[in-house]
Amino acid sequence: MSMSFLELILIGVGLSMDAFAVAICQGLSMTRLNWRRAGVIALFFGGFQAAMPLLGWALGSRFAMYIQELDHWVAFVLLALIGGNMVREALGPEEAACAAGDLDLRQLFLMAVATSIDALAVGVTFAFLEVAILPAVSVIGVTTFCLSLAGVAVGNFFGARYKRRAELSGGVILILLGVKILLEHLGVL
Repeated sequence: MSMSFLELILIGVGLSMDAFAVAICQGLSMTRLNWRRAGVIALFFGGFQAAMPLLGWALGSRFAMYIQELDHWVAFVLLALIGGNMVREALGPEEAACAAGDLDLRQLFLMAVATSIDALAVGVTFAFLEVAILPAVSVIGVTTFCLSLAGVAVGNFFGARYKRRAELSGGVILILLGVKILLEHLGVL
């Protein structure tokens, strides 16, 4: 199955909402916007957001032949769970305030891994759907890079006002894409 460029962009946007929210927090911790620091943050998030689906695809490709008859259900369930979790977090109680201070590369690494775990599951889904992986991870990585860079700027300018809305939107996008994949396979769309 091939995915359209728009579908890949929407998946990239949906997956990058956690990174966007964390990037907003990073922007909040800057008294003045530092573009070099923002670029490093965006590079970490975009890089991991591209690497994780590639890893998930590699793992999923090894097992795709064993569950090919159920692949659309797996894709639907994974995307619905990821999206549902994002919606739950967005509607739940506010998390701890953003940490301030200097750029800690170890902390940035951990945040990049944490915000890209969802992308690992999406990569498994890509293997089941036989999506061309290099264009997909490129679009996801570039989308996350751009949105993370924007997130730092937004956080620095506006504050944490839009964090919940971003996470809610990302979750809804992933759920809708999962439903679309299921409905296409069932012949409804």
